[in-house]
Amino acid sequence: MIKFIIKGLLRDKHRSRLPLIVVAIGVMLTVLMTTWITGVLGDSINLNAKLSTGHVKVITKAYRESMDQIPVDLSLTGTKALITELKKDYPSASWVERIQFGGLLDLPDENGETKSQGPFAGIAVDLFNPSSGEAERLNLNRILVNGRLPSASGEILVSHSFAEKLGISINDRVTFIGTTMYGGMTIVNFTVAGTIRYGITALDRGSVIMDISDARNALEMEDACNEILGFTDVEYYDDSKASELMESFNDSYASDNDQFAPVMIRLRDQNDLGGLIDMMSGVVGIVSFVFILVLSVVLWNAGLIGGLRRYGEVGLRLAMGEEKGHIYRSMIAESLAIGTAGSVIGIALGLSLSYLLQQKGLDFSSAMQNATMLMPGVFRTRITPEAWYIGFIPGIIATVLGTMLAGIGIYKRQTARLFKELQS
Repeated sequence: MIKFIIKGLLRDKHRSRLPLIVVAIGVMLTVLMTTWITGVLGDSINLNAKLSTGHVKVITKAYRESMDQIPVDLSLTGTKALITELKKDYPSASWVERIQFGGLLDLPDENGETKSQGPFAGIAVDLFNPSSGEAERLNLNRILVNGRLPSASGEILVSHSFAEKLGISINDRVTFIGTTMYGGMTIVNFTVAGTIRYGITALDRGSVIMDISDARNALEMEDACNEILGFTDVEYYDDSKASELMESFNDSYASDNDQFAPVMIRLRDQNDLGGLIDMMSGVVGIVSFVFILVLSVVLWNAGLIGGLRRYGEVGLRLAMGEEKGHIYRSMIAESLAIGTAGSVIGIALGLSLSYLLQQKGLDFSSAMQNATMLMPGVFRTRITPEAWYIGFIPGIIATVLGTMLAGIGIYKRQTARLFKELQS
């Protein structure tokens, strides 16, 4: 029976061509839309994790209450022992110390007077230790515009647009003016080793990267930092793993009521990223539902149009003694074959386009100049395991549903009238 149906579809292209094209296009768009949204949201979350949040973050309880202000006076202390404890208790994750801070960067003239200055957001990471992986994590070699990466104490990186705004050149001496962990004023000179461009307006407006040892000396933060970032053993954020780490760590410090006691938070608890994660989790279901609905309506109409020209065929089959139920089931079997074939074609096309966009990406950096959220300037798709089969859901369900709706007419029409249409 199946072989007979497939032969019929191959020989009568009017019966299969339009539904096949509609299904293939719908499935292709489903796959492309799923990989696009997953890629854009996933890259945004991954970028936030590498630059700011980690998959999990250890801070003090007091720091958590005013984290948006990045208060260095509420930092963690005794971090060497804490890092050792984290690596021992949670060896599957990578742990790094970070200091986020702010201040003024001053460029003096030949007389030592202020030539230009501007506020900046600073990130201190472990640059001089290759095993930390921080240079690779922040893609410093890729975003380097001029100069080189810091290789000695007292050298820093400045965002390229910020350097142009202040008139800073490579090897210029600049002065950092800020506040220490104990509330005192600090003034320290640094040498600009290179300039960088993230492609993210929020960071390129004014940012500085230095080694964490220089930040500790400048901010009087010996054996201290305001954040310890943890990265699980997967590239992209896994909420279940992060939650497991957080619950285990916080349980061990639950009885410590000191405001400077360490506490762990997840990525989803920072920078309003919880909504993005929930959106990414539900995107597959939303996209599938929308395309199932749209394709069902389109294929229903196609089935009704096709049904008009098949009334003669139906009348002949009834005249030969075939039951209405059998005819109805055979039409559903036809739609199943069309849906499967169209889904395979659509998935192949969708994955091909998704792979191209995953490799090349689309540059939207010019349209995001006023963006305040950390998002990549180049949007890329991301091919996940779900992308290989998600297209079958709307492709097959919509095709079968459309045929079922259109085929109800077989039961509604009287057999005698079908015979009459056969004779006409």
